[in-house]
Amino acid sequence: MSSQPEFMAREFKATEVWETLPDYLQPGLDIVFIGLNPSSISVREGHYFANPRNRFWTALNGSGLVPVQLSPALDKQLMDHGIGLTDLIKRPTSQASGLNVSDYREGAPILKAKLLDYRPAIACFHGMMCYRAYLKYAEGFKEKPNLGLQPHSIGQSRVFVVPNPSPANAQYSLQVLVEWYQQLGKLRPDNAN
Repeated sequence: MSSQPEFMAREFKATEVWETLPDYLQPGLDIVFIGLNPSSISVREGHYFANPRNRFWTALNGSGLVPVQLSPALDKQLMDHGIGLTDLIKRPTSQASGLNVSDYREGAPILKAKLLDYRPAIACFHGMMCYRAYLKYAEGFKEKPNLGLQPHSIGQSRVFVVPNPSPANAQYSLQVLVEWYQQLGKLRPDNAN
């Protein structure tokens, strides 16, 4: 796997070691996209949203959030455009149903610490399930959020929720995903009124 990007190895339950995707985070980002957890396909390929059925890259490219066409193999280049990538839970699974409560309890506070440390202008959660889990396990309260701008912030970061682009979330069309990313783009520091 030497040709793959810098994988992170993590220990799970003190006995299981697994590979995951690296965080693409740095200070000064406009947006950090937060997925629930990496898919097994993405980890195997070494890139975010690598499942060919995942609609993230197509929606991102159609939204105008970045001035160039990007793909999974170019995921790290998002940081050149003020956008980072991370996950609520770093343990990969083939489906969200493979996650358990201990994954959420471990991942949410770690994500909160990363966001407080890097202070992106906007923390964008992919899916209400992801954001609800963050609220419960990192902030300690239950809430049923809607898509869009949230009333809560994480430190200095505004919070925005878009539909999950996963193929398992087909209730939202590609055009709807593009429109949500366009709404997100209007909140970028350079575009804010």
